[in-house]
Amino acid sequence: MKRIVLFVLTNLGIVLMLSITAQLLGLDRMLAARGMNLGGLLAMAALFGFGGAFISLAISKWMAKMSTGARVITEPSSSAEFWLLSTVEKQARQAGIGMPEVAVYDSPDMNAFATGMSRDNALVAVSTGLLQNMTRDEVEAVLAHEVSHIANGDMVTLTLIQGVVNTFVFFLARVLGNLVDKVVFRNEEGHGPAYWVTTIVAELVLGLLASIVVLWFSRRREFRADAGGAALAGGQRMIAALERLRRGQESNLPQGVRAFGINGGGARLAALFASHPPLEERIAALRESMSRSGAMGAMS
Repeated sequence: MKRIVLFVLTNLGIVLMLSITAQLLGLDRMLAARGMNLGGLLAMAALFGFGGAFISLAISKWMAKMSTGARVITEPSSSAEFWLLSTVEKQARQAGIGMPEVAVYDSPDMNAFATGMSRDNALVAVSTGLLQNMTRDEVEAVLAHEVSHIANGDMVTLTLIQGVVNTFVFFLARVLGNLVDKVVFRNEEGHGPAYWVTTIVAELVLGLLASIVVLWFSRRREFRADAGGAALAGGQRMIAALERLRRGQESNLPQGVRAFGINGGGARLAALFASHPPLEERIAALRESMSRSGAMGAMS
């Protein structure tokens, strides 16, 4: 709930900041002289920027189930499903979050993901490939990683960041479109072709640059979730799970939930546009963290 309040306050703060900046720079008067209302533009930027991101978050569980064909376990039909539910329940209790829905989806690759509206309204899903190819200790570590994502509020925070950059992109693209249309091409009536072409190109370019910020956060949160998984399931189990993933095949999660998977297949992508850091880096970071903890324990 606190992060939802933060979401709303950040939305208002961004709109207020853009409004004050525009007034200080005289952009509001310049836009008004060219037939564009600053207040209306800001309202639309907030609506399409944060509104779109919030709707995406609200339907994230439904979309994830639909895109992967995940089957939510309501009544366990086997000892494996019973173990899966009890393990997530134990970890959720340790992490101080509500019990998430637990689901299994058919896929040969070893993967899992967590998504949902809040810490108490989330979904943890694992692939059949992960259950078949990992030991229970390794699966437990993967589950702990996903539960840590939920406990850290990563889904809401990622949505918050996406909403901020969406608002900036929407606002700046239309300001640029208006300036090119009115100043460069001196169009005096409505929006001419230059406005629409410039707006579309600006949205593409600014959106690409903005995605670097979003994906940077996506990579950083994986390190935190690995550390959280180690705290819940044990460091050696977490390292063993990551090592097993490193030896496995690349993720084939649908694009819409790939950023939420434990294995994003990011090592083959350009570093700035990868949703996940390379597994080698995650393993090294976890080993270093455990080494520092051990050294501090030895000193105390």
